[in-house]
Amino acid sequence: MQGISLTRSVSIPDELRVSRCLSAPHKGPRLLFFSGGSALNSISRKLKSYTHNSAHLITPFDSGGSSEVLRKAFGMPAVGDLRSRIMALAEETDLGQPDIVRLFSHRFPSDAAPQALEREVELVLSGEHELVRAVPQPMRMLVISHLQSFAQRAPIDFDYAGGSVGNLVIAGGYLEHERLMEPALFMMSKMMDVLGTVRSVIDANLHIGAEYEDGRIVIGQKQITGKEMDAPQARITRLFLSDGDREIPPSEITLPKRNRRLIGKADLICYPPGSLFSSVGANLLPARTGTEIAARQVPKIYVPSLGTDPECYGMDLSDQVGALLSILRQDAGEGVAATDLITHVLCDLSVQEEHCAHVTETFSIPCVRLPLADPSGSRYDTTSFCEMLVSLV
Repeated sequence: MQGISLTRSVSIPDELRVSRCLSAPHKGPRLLFFSGGSALNSISRKLKSYTHNSAHLITPFDSGGSSEVLRKAFGMPAVGDLRSRIMALAEETDLGQPDIVRLFSHRFPSDAAPQALEREVELVLSGEHELVRAVPQPMRMLVISHLQSFAQRAPIDFDYAGGSVGNLVIAGGYLEHERLMEPALFMMSKMMDVLGTVRSVIDANLHIGAEYEDGRIVIGQKQITGKEMDAPQARITRLFLSDGDREIPPSEITLPKRNRRLIGKADLICYPPGSLFSSVGANLLPARTGTEIAARQVPKIYVPSLGTDPECYGMDLSDQVGALLSILRQDAGEGVAATDLITHVLCDLSVQEEHCAHVTETFSIPCVRLPLADPSGSRYDTTSFCEMLVSLV
């Protein structure tokens, strides 16, 4: 990638910065991502070649898939997106732990006969399954401890079909550590030699809700994304946190100090591709988030998703930028300048020039078009994306 000119007076010699990162990724820049879902996983896997110091604040609000089953059974935050990001950042060279990766990647069959499913579940939870036995000691003892903690607390009718073993291990660690997510994630990260930091943005059993321009209010991530069920064909005007029944005032949920420290140490903050509201905006809802971001004087980059985001019904690029700013200003204050919250919008060349120009005209935020998509045009090229980010630090 050629040098990126973000303003008329600044040109970034990214080839030198990129080569330095590739030669010493353990000294790489501290890139902070507010994200959820799977959109950033392939990019995160590539990012390990450039820096081992990326930090990922992940939404625990997923209300679908196997996370939904766990949440209903234990009243706990969602763990699926956390597990998948940890796995994306796991060490994959000879220094890594391939047996752990295989185990945590394994899913119980969703179409197996009941007796076959029951037998496999029994082997995993008892530690007798070949994938568990392949894990070397002393990590195997720790994995079995968390699996058995899960088994002891699981409802008799718990549905294991399609469930991830990694999710069960995290859930077992969560239950074993007095229903705290951070110790379970720390343990899993250490076992998998994660080259970065993965944390839940908050450690609370909450959901997200959305208010639409037609007055409708829905609660639950899967009600909003348009992936597991059709999303409302109306524009989202407001996002909020909920206990499942009522809206939770932002002042009641504060970004933990450990996560505020990540913002304070970041060399770059990225609002990455992903569902705009449920994967990106939801991470920005806790109190102190907008204030801390505004105070950090580093590049703050928004990279919109390629293709169609069902959550962005009726919204153009400028509307998407405005939605993120609106969420951030709930905490930072309406008087905070847009460029204190988002310094640049970086788009693929497929985005029309007039759409970029409208962003700059509306918010005074530079919007730069770059060749970032892969040949299919539907995904970002992981190398181009990572080199673009590290060249900005």
